Amino acid sequence: MATFSIRPAAPRDCADILRLIKELAKYEEMENQVKLTEKDLLEDGFGERPFYHCLLAEVPAEHVTSEGYGIGSEILKKISQTAVQDHCSSMHFVVADWNHRSINFYKKLGAADLSKKEGWHLFEINKKYLVKMATEE
Repeated sequence: MATFSIRPAAPRDCADILRLIKELAKYEEMENQVKLTEKDLLEDGFGERPFYHCLLAEVPAEHVTSEGYGIGSEILKKISQTAVQDHCSSMHFVVADWNHRSINFYKKLGAADLSKKEGWHLFEINKKYLVKMATEE
């Protein structure tokens, strides 16, 4: 069985984080929508008031195989531990409607599909409109 470790990301990891974000975007057929830079990731995640936290899994070179490692389950376990410690009542995930593999994975863990169950919609207000609202008098 392959071994791996999970650790909090550090500033030196920004290039790898961006690479992983781009790989996910490519998989989800949204590659052209990635506007982030390494500088953005550094400033947003490692400043005085971070906007995000990130966990990274590392697999030693001698243990790299084409088989699954269970990394996603272990990362979700760590996130769940943090959520429970911080008294969170739930976690939410955004999954493309065509990504049946991820949908089934989350359902297997006990997740409810709120888009169908409760009719939720996901909205985004981008920076242009945030600035507009913030500066309106």
